[in-house]
Parts: sequence; structure tokens; C-alpha cells
Amino acid sequence: MFKNYLKIAFRNLSKYKFISFINLFGLCAGLTCCLLILTYILHETSYDRYNAKAGRIWRVTRSFNNKEGIVSLHLGAVAPPFAPLIKNDFPDVQEITRVLPNGTSTFHYQDKIFTEKDGYFVENNFFNIFDVNITEGDQRNALNDPNSMLITREMAHKYFGNADPINKMVRLDNRLSFKITGVFDPLPDNSHFRPQYMLSFNTLRDSTIYGEKNLEHNWGNNAFFTYLLLPENYPAQSMEAQFPAFVDRRMGDNYGAGTKPSQFTKLFLQRLTDIHLRSHLDEEMEQNGDISRVYVFGAIALFILLIACINYMNLSTARSTLRAKEIGIRKVSGAQRPELISQFLLESVVVAYLAFLLAVGLTVLLLPSVNNLTSLHLSFQILLQPMVVLPVLLTPLLVGLISGIYPAFFLSTFQPVKVLKGLFKAGSSTASFRKVLVVTQFAISIVLIISTAIVFQQLHYMQSASLGFDKEHIVVMGYDNGLDKTFNSFRTSLLQNGHILAATRSSRIPSGRLLDEQGASTESGDSLRPVSADIKYVAVDHDFLKTYGIPVVAGRDYSRAYATDTNNYLLNAAATRVLGVHTPQEMVGRRFSYGGVNGRVIGIMGDFNFESMHQEILPLIFMIPGDKYAGNSYGNISIKLAGSDVAGSLDYLEKTWKRYLPEVPFEYTFLDEHFDKLYKTEQQQGSLFTIFSGIAIFIACLGLFGLSAFTITQRIKEIGVRKVLGASTGSIVQLLSGDFLKLVAIAALIAFPVAWYAMHRWLGDFAYRISIQWWVFLVAGTLAAAIALVTISFQAVRAAIANPVKSLRSE
Repeated sequence: MFKNYLKIAFRNLSKYKFISFINLFGLCAGLTCCLLILTYILHETSYDRYNAKAGRIWRVTRSFNNKEGIVSLHLGAVAPPFAPLIKNDFPDVQEITRVLPNGTSTFHYQDKIFTEKDGYFVENNFFNIFDVNITEGDQRNALNDPNSMLITREMAHKYFGNADPINKMVRLDNRLSFKITGVFDPLPDNSHFRPQYMLSFNTLRDSTIYGEKNLEHNWGNNAFFTYLLLPENYPAQSMEAQFPAFVDRRMGDNYGAGTKPSQFTKLFLQRLTDIHLRSHLDEEMEQNGDISRVYVFGAIALFILLIACINYMNLSTARSTLRAKEIGIRKVSGAQRPELISQFLLESVVVAYLAFLLAVGLTVLLLPSVNNLTSLHLSFQILLQPMVVLPVLLTPLLVGLISGIYPAFFLSTFQPVKVLKGLFKAGSSTASFRKVLVVTQFAISIVLIISTAIVFQQLHYMQSASLGFDKEHIVVMGYDNGLDKTFNSFRTSLLQNGHILAATRSSRIPSGRLLDEQGASTESGDSLRPVSADIKYVAVDHDFLKTYGIPVVAGRDYSRAYATDTNNYLLNAAATRVLGVHTPQEMVGRRFSYGGVNGRVIGIMGDFNFESMHQEILPLIFMIPGDKYAGNSYGNISIKLAGSDVAGSLDYLEKTWKRYLPEVPFEYTFLDEHFDKLYKTEQQQGSLFTIFSGIAIFIACLGLFGLSAFTITQRIKEIGVRKVLGASTGSIVQLLSGDFLKLVAIAALIAFPVAWYAMHRWLGDFAYRISIQWWVFLVAGTLAAAIALVTISFQAVRAAIANPVKSLRSE
């Protein structure tokens, strides 16, 4: 019987080629989108799960809050003393390890110089917690000794070629020598950090590098990512509940006598597997994903597949009259309703699996393009995991059943007597159901069109809005300590080139996060009173405002004519507001203390977006640390170019750099590139929205094309009569198109509030955002209607210009 069902199914597919092609193509497009999005979702949700102990690994995070209890900073890293103290005070902790990012460093090997970015100081017990495949060297002792290091195979080949790297010596920043003690395989792409090299943590115990004392007592350097291993199914919340008492006990009077440290700082535990998608802290090793984005694209995949299923339902019920006699004869021959239902469901399942096979091939072909678009490393192999492959293989079965269930039950209800007498006519309820399905298809498509338009509007706004400073033609470079004593001379040499306008040093550059904060006090009567608000700081030199074109709205800029400016401050307007002054001018000249350094406020800057537009403008203070502290305070150099000869300016800059720092590689980026990276997620989201909304409306139009063609065929004699009675081609096209356009209009009315609500929630993630304009909805609705009209008109015009004699010959 099953073989007979298959034979009939393939005969019907072959007999109704046009409708079969539309069903097959629509389901193929829907399933391809689902498979592509599924690879993305599986990749995003798989982060760090390759670790055998992933379910037992937790990260310690630290928050800071003011006296009012408002959290001003929540870091993914903590101070170094916490790790050994937690291990001592909480016996259930099986292992605890620290990881310290090393930033960008220069390595020397013989006469070769390399710059490496992804390096970390790692404790040797790191390998007791995380899975790292060390291909050469002894894992147990690889990082025991100070000044030892592990490198990836790629890095080993770059430095040493085919020679054995073990025991080779390299020099870090031309200051420290390290011995290669092992080679490891790179951590997978789905890891929340991917080191290229690992340095022995014991190296930090040297007092000339960091020092044992700092590791034990420095509560302020919250740069150490700390991970702990707990027993299976351990209630981490119970440990977290004990952290306030632990902080008070161990930090003592760190916040002043009689003050409990837990009032101002708190520790938390975070699952390792939550870091990539659910952690949006102020300090992360690498840029994280977002669980909401996973949900959004998952919903889009289901919506597109739903549109494809709706196509199948629509066309299957619409062509019911074509199969009426077949059903009548089969019922007269003894076929029961369950058998007919099974037959029709099998047909839809066969179509779904044929579409699935095509979709698998398209997915393999399209994945490289998707990777280029998203900068991800998605692989088809992720769909072949044992836990995934079975649900994926069953998906076409589910799609086939969903697509075919209504047509199967509807077609199996035909009465053979009416069918064989020619009295059968599809009921109005079927037509109404088809209309509901068309409305659903276009409502989903219009929501996607509106969402795409608003995503691109917000992206354009962020990229073109005034930031309050000039970010064009600014070259940014890492600051090297070798310039501590010669920076003024270096800057003077640069300015001898007429195409270089200014050069400055700073601890951070615009586009970076403002994380640094020290206690502030402001003048109140004859004394200084502490400020309760958090004011972030950036260490700058005298030329920062000039380089970036930041306006001074009150007072003056830093000047080398005033030797005391190393103790004076610049505030932004946002800082004056939290300090309670009515106008910026009132703050100029006031005594001010920051980080225990007393001075005066000499100027007020206009507000500007130092961070991305996701964040509000924060109260900010600029301070000059002085040349004595330059190496510890500065991390970046910014150079303003005239823009008329960028290539020549960069060539001159490189020559000057090599003259002052011959052993440090010349590397630079442009500031506007940094800002573009801030919105990379939105750019990817906008591109994917465009693709998927295009596919959604294409599938909907594909179904509408088939449905309109079938509906017009059913009304061909009516059209002939109207033409004989004098109806024009235009009036017939309008008649045939009007019913479908009404459905699109209803779909638009449903889609508008849904799209507004969804995009209003999405825009809530931005501190500075566009207003949703009414015309976006009008344009989206008009575009959908126009696309639908073009789709329908092709069939309608052909029917309207046909010779009515042919259609009426049989009457």
C-alpha cells in the first residue's frame, strides 16, 4: 500500500508541474533559511561547551556601586587577592585559577620582530579546569616556572619555521625573556577567549613586573579573570549569598574605618556557558553575542518556514477542484477517509523531503557567503552532531505534516455523488481560510520589511550623527614606554610635516569604554566635600582637545604655559550637572580633588560621545598625569591628519616612528574604523534582515503567483463574458487584482502595530536613537502592495487580453 501511495504521489507531482514547482521551491527556500539560521544558533549556543567540565565552571565578577546603591560598574574580572582567599574560605571550591590579559606586545626572536595581540598570563592549574590540547611539552608543568610560555602551532611556525620550538627563547617587549615550554592547539572558535600564547602566571610574582605584594593586597586592579570549579550540581547561589560577609571579612577597612566594603562592592558567580550570550559586563575578553539576537533570528526562521507551509496549504486547497474526480472515483472504489488522508499527507511529506535535500545542498553552497557577511565561522558540521542530526532529519516530516494536514482533511471530505455528477464546488469556508493564510504571509513579510528599514535608519544615524568631536582623519596607535622621555621630541618631529596637524597621548581613546574612576571631591564653603556621583576619568596630555576638536564651553584648555596644569582638571558638561551647578561657568576656578590630587577646574568641555551611542554620555574628567607617570597612564597615541595627503602623511609617520622606536613594529588604525566596529553587530543584523525579509516576501509572492494563476483560471469564462459585454482590459485587471490587494491591506494593518512594538523594544538598547517615523510603515505597506500587484498583474493582464471566443467556445 505504501508503495502505491508513493507512486500516486509522484504521479500527481508530475501531473501538476506548475503548482508542484512552486511548493517545492517555496519549501526549499524556507528550509534553506532555517538550516542557515540553525547553524548560527547552534554556533552561538555552543560557546565553551567543548570543555568537559563546562557545567561546573563559574566566573567571578565584581560590581561597584555608590552610596545610594546604584551600580556604576560591573566587571567580568576581579582583583588578584580574591582567588586564593576564595579557595581558602570556601572548601567546596575544587580549583580556582586566574587569567590576566597581556594586551598587545612585541616579541623578538633573533632578528625578527612580531606583534601579538591575544596573549594571557595563566596559572598552571588552568589546565585542570579548561580543556587545552598541548601537543608538545608537559601539561602538568608547562607553566610552572617563571618566564615560561606556551604558543600555538601557527605561532610556532611563524617564529621558527619547521624547527623544534621547545626551549627556544623569545624576548617580550624587549624587556623580558621567555622560554617556549610547549605548543598547544588553538582554542575552538566557540570559546569566549582564544589565546595565541600563554605566559606563566608565576612571572608576575617578580617585584619588577607586578610583585607578590600586589597579587596579595592590590584590591584596585580588577583585571584578573577568575574561574572556579565546583562539584557537580553544586548550588552556586548558596556560595554567592556568603560573598558579602566574605568581602567584609577579607577587605577589612579598605573603604574606611567603620565602613563595610560590601556596601560598595559585590561579588557574583557567572556560569561559563552564559558568558558569550548573557554577559554584557563592562569588561570582557572579547566581544560577546546576545541571546536576544538568537531569539530574533530563530523567530525569523520559523516565520519564513511558516510562510512556505502556508503556500503549500493555499495551493493544495485551491487546486481541490482538479482532484475532485480522482477523490470521487477512489471513494466509489472503496477508499476510506483515513486512507485518503494518509495519501495526501504522504504527498506533502515527499515534497518536504525533496525540498530538504535541495536545501541541504544550498546550505553547503551558501555558508561561505554567510560567513563573509557575518564574520563568523559557521560550519555545516555542526548540524551533523548526534544530538542535532535526528531533529534536523525529522524537520521535513513535521513540515510536511503541518503543510498537508489541512488539505488532507479538506480533500478527504468530498462527497463522491456530487463530484461525479459535476455538482462539486469548493466551499466559501475554504476560500476564507486561504485568505487568512495570505494575510498571515504578508503580515510577516511587512513586519520584516519595516524592521529592516528601521535597523538601517538607526545604523545610519549612529554613523552620521555628530559625536561632539571630529573623528575624521585621526590615526590611533598603541603607546610604547620607549617614548616616555622623548614624546615631546617625537611630536615636534611629526608636526614638521604640514599634513600632520596634531598629536596627543591618552589612557583611552573615543570608541573605548569609560571604566576608570577615582573618588572626587569638590569645593563646598571652605572645604572639599566628597562627590557621591561617579565621574569617569581619562588621562590626557595638553593637546588632546586640540587633536579631537573638542570645544571648551567655559574656562580654558590645558596649556604648557601653566606648569600647574598637571594638578588641574577639565570636566565635561555632564559632570557639572551631577555636581549641581547651574551653568558650566560656575564650576571654573573651583577647587577640586580627584584620586587624592588637589587642584582646580580650569575648563568645561562640551558633551561628546566618548563611548558608542548604546551608552549615555557619562560625567567625565580629564587629567594630566605628568611625564613621570606617562608609562603607567598612557596607552594610546592619536594623530590628526590634514586629509589632503593621507598616504604621504602615513609614510612620514612610519619613518618618524622607526627613527624613535626602531625595534617596535609600526601599526596603526583610523579612529572611524573603531567606531564602525562598535556597530558591526547592527550592520550584520541589518544585512541579514534584508536577506531574510527579501526571501520571506519572495516566498509569499511565489505562493501568491500560483494562487492568482489558479484563481484566474477558475474565472476564465467570467472574464470572457465581461469582455464580450464591453469590459476593458484595465477594468478586468483591476477586478482580478482588487481582491488580493485587499488582503495585503489587511495584512499591513495587522503588521504595523506588531512591527512598531518590536522595533520600539529593539531601539530601547540605544541611549541615542531615532524616532520611528510614520512614513516607514506607509512605504513598507506600499512596497508590499506593489510587489503583490506586480505578481498578480502578470496573470491578470494575460487573462484580460486573451481572446474571449476561446474561453466561451464550450458554453
